[in-house]
Amino acid sequence: MFINLGLKQEGHVTYGDNNKGKILGRGTIGDKSNFLTHDVPYAEGLKHNLLNISQLCDKGYQVTFKSSTYEIRQPNSQELLLIGKRVNNVYLLDISHPSSIGCLLTKHEES
Repeated sequence: MFINLGLKQEGHVTYGDNNKGKILGRGTIGDKSNFLTHDVPYAEGLKHNLLNISQLCDKGYQVTFKSSTYEIRQPNSQELLLIGKRVNNVYLLDISHPSSIGCLLTKHEES
């Protein structure tokens, strides 16, 4: 999911089960046009992408969790950027397919 990635070993991340993974680099993730977050660690051994909610909040994004979904809103404007869903006890987000918030447009052209 990285748009760009700089490789550089620098410390560790601690997972929810207290295991640790080496940070192998940092980069930017997002969909290039709507939602970007920078300085995201690339950790050794992860099989899934993890999004650090506290990092988003520190950057001004508003994150609201509900029982089956969550929303990420733009700082200041409160524009809805992404909607994630809950599957079992994990909140999932697919930033490569932001169709849940897409706006479809039709345009009538006169012949």
